[in-house]
Amino acid sequence: MTISETGLPLFVLGQGADPHSERGVECPGDLPPASDPALVERARAAKERLGDRLFVLGHHYQRDEVIQFADVTGDSFKLARDAAARPEAEYIVFCGVHFMAESADILTGDAQKVVLPDLAAGCSMADMATFNQVEDCWDVLEDAGIASGVVPITYMNSSADIKAFCGRHGGAVCTSSNARRALEWAFEQGEKVLFLPDQHLGRNTAVLEMGLSLDDCVVYNPHRPNGGLTREQLENAKMILWKGHCSVHGRFTAECVDDVRARIPGVNVLVHPECRHEVVTKADYVGSTEYIIRTLQEAPAGSSWAVGTELNLVKRLGQMFPDKTVTFLDRTVCYCSTMNRIDLPHLVWALESLAAGEVVNQITVDPDTTHWAKVALDRMLALP
Repeated sequence: MTISETGLPLFVLGQGADPHSERGVECPGDLPPASDPALVERARAAKERLGDRLFVLGHHYQRDEVIQFADVTGDSFKLARDAAARPEAEYIVFCGVHFMAESADILTGDAQKVVLPDLAAGCSMADMATFNQVEDCWDVLEDAGIASGVVPITYMNSSADIKAFCGRHGGAVCTSSNARRALEWAFEQGEKVLFLPDQHLGRNTAVLEMGLSLDDCVVYNPHRPNGGLTREQLENAKMILWKGHCSVHGRFTAECVDDVRARIPGVNVLVHPECRHEVVTKADYVGSTEYIIRTLQEAPAGSSWAVGTELNLVKRLGQMFPDKTVTFLDRTVCYCSTMNRIDLPHLVWALESLAAGEVVNQITVDPDTTHWAKVALDRMLALP
């Protein structure tokens, strides 16, 4: 750890954690140095020793050095379901972020142990909605006399206790690919939706896919009294959007789209629905991570694409489809900093510890939270 002139700790990416600013905590154990040339072989050897007892999940946003050891790759929910489909695996090593590992623990068996190689690999979006904040919001809705008609929907990118909150209050979970179906279901159950924690996915889905207007949407700010909203605003709104966003996708601007179109004539702009509304409306294609991959896979050779999502994935897509020109939407490099905390030294340490019989960084969700979070997840799975 280093100390800045202000006396505040500065952390090198992948090393250390500040429990006061992140949900993660300091990882125990000694990590091998990142410069160790034997890291790849050590990871391979530890994985071979564990054999079928181990199942490694790699999120699309992970570094290539980590992805090479993943048994399956995918988005957060796909990976959690893949883990649940491997009951014979004693250890599930999730190369992703904290909420993803929680989802895997919820969906896997009691005998399976879910490991996150670096406990400080959190998600800034998920951390923008804490349980106490959401409970306070619900109190505001009750005081306004509208809570009985509000159905909470939480994006998969949320903590287990937020998923459980939705389960307890008649709501459900959604992914970026089924958000419309989840919202349609919610409006069949009630008059309004409280959408957590990503305002952009909620707004883009409601306005661009379901025909609601921007005036139907209000933003609840948990850091302001009553969310910064009047009783009348809450009564008139159909979508109560939580003031949260993805730190990666929120960086893209309308100017990024204009700039890339000026630089690359005929470019196709392909973005994730976590991007801002003005970016999504300027794009040619909008969809989930899996949609982005599939669109590029099916695109004609020689076509040009500017992709608005995490840079590790964009770079990998450029390598996967060399017959197409794949460009990052923004000129500024934009990795997911918390996702990148899962590096090869952390993975090697986790695998070697498991091979030696020591379970490290196990992610566990308590039984009550697991029950209600699974209720919300099951409601999503039951959607037509």
